[in-house]
Amino acid sequence: MDSVYDLYQRGRELLQSGDYEAAIVPLSRARNLEPGKASIRETLGRALFHARRYESAAAEFEAVASETPTDDYALFCLGRSMQLLGRHREACQPLALACSLRPEREDYRVYRDRARRDAHGF
Repeated sequence: MDSVYDLYQRGRELLQSGDYEAAIVPLSRARNLEPGKASIRETLGRALFHARRYESAAAEFEAVASETPTDDYALFCLGRSMQLLGRHREACQPLALACSLRPEREDYRVYRDRARRDAHGF
């Protein structure tokens, strides 16, 4: 049986090599063994996001953000997942929070503004 660390490392390597679907397998197993580990959930969220499984990615990023509400990256990725699901109104809050936590990040501002525009139909 693989350790959580081995599963996580294998998943990270697969993610970094661009094999997103394959990365989901060990990362999901690692998450199931250590559901409170933010680093595992964030990495799994990234793999799911790149595999275009936005609903599942959003769930992982939301779990991280709910445990660590100052995690700007998790909030940003949650917002982006919501945007790609067409849930622009729901994307506004996490993107605005990410922006307020890291105001120097231009990419955060761009997506926050886009979510606001799409949510209000402007």
